[in-house]
Amino acid sequence: MELTSTSEGMVVEQRSYASSFRVIYLNSDWDQYIRFSEQFEETLQVEYFDSQEGVLQALYENYPADVILAHVDSGGVELLETIRGNSGFGNIPFVLLVNKLSREAIEMARTKHADDIFSVRFDNGDLITRLKYFKKRQWYVANKASQKIGSMNSRTPLWKRAIDIATTGTALILLLPVFLIVAILIKIDSKGPVFYLSKRVGSGYKIFDLYKFRTMRTDADQLIRKMAALSMYNKSPEPVQQIESNGLCDECKAQNYCKSLLFHDGKEICEKLYQYQKDQKAAFMKFQNDPRITRLGQFLRNSSLDELPQLLNILKGDMSLVGNRPLPLYEAEKMTTDDKILRFAGPAGLTGLWQVTKRGKGKADMSEEERTQLDITYAKEFSFMMDLRIILKTFPALLQSENV
Repeated sequence: MELTSTSEGMVVEQRSYASSFRVIYLNSDWDQYIRFSEQFEETLQVEYFDSQEGVLQALYENYPADVILAHVDSGGVELLETIRGNSGFGNIPFVLLVNKLSREAIEMARTKHADDIFSVRFDNGDLITRLKYFKKRQWYVANKASQKIGSMNSRTPLWKRAIDIATTGTALILLLPVFLIVAILIKIDSKGPVFYLSKRVGSGYKIFDLYKFRTMRTDADQLIRKMAALSMYNKSPEPVQQIESNGLCDECKAQNYCKSLLFHDGKEICEKLYQYQKDQKAAFMKFQNDPRITRLGQFLRNSSLDELPQLLNILKGDMSLVGNRPLPLYEAEKMTTDDKILRFAGPAGLTGLWQVTKRGKGKADMSEEERTQLDITYAKEFSFMMDLRIILKTFPALLQSENV
């Protein structure tokens, strides 16, 4: 199911049987992830993490997650509290995972404001039905917001549209060789489409596909599962002697007794052997991260060339050269109150007032409230001269290390 919008700005529901939900999955237990990935490989596009720091980094890089699934034993509760306290990520659907459901776990999930809680084996409910509900909820919020903002004049003025077409059209013609070279290299580097599409909310709360050059493999999840089939004990000749036997390491087996037994996953295991397996798994995890980003993708990200296709969005009229940045669905969902929704009455843009204001004041960071108020100011007061000033201030910012 996808969300799209009509020419009148009304958000409608569009079903796509080829599409899948994008899931962030946090769990330090590698075996549980493999079982989950195999169980839902037909319907979910899974991005795996073994630490909450990795999840937050992906979200800061605008990974378009439809839902976050996080195990309580892997920092899931702490991640949930961080997400709910974050101005940008607070509305991402969040599902806690536990080894076994209990009344206490369900009450804890409710208290922490999780959207749901499942056992890791998903034998207590239908996850896919729940994810579809989350999507419908987003559609409902978007539809209401679209109706609310529809009464305001959010059309792009003729002068602004003319500038967008002239500048973007010229840039695309000049950059056509770059587009062709990058597209060919992406095809050579890995299988999959040239462009990556991310749902964004723009002017009038219209939802559109933001274009980027694809920087990740489309088969990374399947590749990881194939790698998991390799024994983690084959890392070097030494580990071959450490193969588990009744939960004992070689030293314990020699004396048929262990002084440091642990109880893990329903069985006893020698602490030394457990630590060894954990270290081996950690080494394996570092190796398995390689398939996520293609060799070319890393260069495209570092050079910001992956952002070039957004010029196509401007030419199509999805956004303008100058305006309020289009937001991911989960972030836009928080901007539907009367005091914030005005930011969608103005044009969406590649660069805008809050970006150059941040530079001008030398701020390392800007609060959500400050950014929203600047977006509302632009929506109310934008003009040809204001756009010109923003463009002139944007060029020096491009030479700095931080993206605008």
